[in-house]
Amino acid sequence: MLKLIDRHVLKQIATPLAGAMAIGLLMLLAERMVRLLDNTLGKKNSFAVVFEMLAYLVPHYLGTAIPAALFLGLLLGFGKMSNNSETDAFMAAGIGLNRMARPVILLSVLLSVASLAIFGWAQPYTRYAYRSVVFDVSKVDVFYLAQEGVFMQTGDRTFILDELDRSKNSFERAFIYEDRGPEGSDTITASKGSLIEIAGDRRPILRLEEGHRLTFKQKPSPGEATLPPPEVAEFAIADAPLGKVNKDIFRPRGDDQKELTLPELVQRIDTPPRKTTSAEVRAELHKRLVNVFSMLVLPFLAIPFAVGGRRNRSSARFGVALVLIIVYHEVIEQGGVIAGKNLASPWLALWMPFGLLAAFAAWRYYNACFTVKRDAVDKSSEWLGEKASALRGALFGRLGWETRT
Repeated sequence: MLKLIDRHVLKQIATPLAGAMAIGLLMLLAERMVRLLDNTLGKKNSFAVVFEMLAYLVPHYLGTAIPAALFLGLLLGFGKMSNNSETDAFMAAGIGLNRMARPVILLSVLLSVASLAIFGWAQPYTRYAYRSVVFDVSKVDVFYLAQEGVFMQTGDRTFILDELDRSKNSFERAFIYEDRGPEGSDTITASKGSLIEIAGDRRPILRLEEGHRLTFKQKPSPGEATLPPPEVAEFAIADAPLGKVNKDIFRPRGDDQKELTLPELVQRIDTPPRKTTSAEVRAELHKRLVNVFSMLVLPFLAIPFAVGGRRNRSSARFGVALVLIIVYHEVIEQGGVIAGKNLASPWLALWMPFGLLAAFAAWRYYNACFTVKRDAVDKSSEWLGEKASALRGALFGRLGWETRT
């Protein structure tokens, strides 16, 4: 069972960790939701489709949000305890920084296991499901995108509708023109109409009421002075299936390396999917494993930055830490691209940056927990903090703003 010190440490990092994860996830999903609404707005059940697609994107964004939230939670939680002198009180009671880090190290292990499940299985399946929904949405008849007073075209059919009521799938005053090529054309006008869903039929029924129909049985030949004789008819109600039944089904999962689970990546290194190469499969496998193991390094990297020296400003330490983790993320992303193009081995492009980060984190963690000397990083961040403070003071002085010390 967790002891009092463990519960206290976890409580200090829980709030910033949960807040950072929630805010980060919401911001990522909100940005994607705007693009999805732009592509699906107007289609039938568009909001339900958008939220379904966003649900499939949650594992993708969790892969980024979890390590970022853990790192920020550690920085803010341990930084708060350091600023409040809680770490000094614990050390005076014989509880060192290494002992305080024990619960967060265990937390990072649990989160790395969760990341393994997300990267290894959840992301490939939800990525495929997301692409499947995109495929289905792209096959929806453009009739559902109709706007009042705007000409729309679907296949050989051009139409314009007025006074749309999407809640009832009805409209007023319709003009529909269908070009059948050598077989002529149809022009239909109707005073009102509606779409009727038929159970078991993938096509809705277009019902037109109080209309007229002008039909040409053949296409006029170039140079003819007269048009072929038309057929004119009136109708009270006319029903017709809208669009064509699409017999295409979405492809099976595994078209590229991003849709393969971790065991499937291992099995398909020598037999890659048709749209990828062995190098890309190998790079994807190594990149996912590097991302999982990177979670284990975060506590050892964040805690020394959070505690730091007594004279070292926390803002400067946090800034250096955030820049470091962002640069590392970009190095891993670019390393995956380089390894996927077979320009370098994954061990060089992915595992070497991970090894360097792990060694740096271990060195700083050892200095923070088991020595009293300040390392070069702590001195450099203190220097940056002093320079930034002096620059801010000079700027505020020029602007006539008062600064508080």
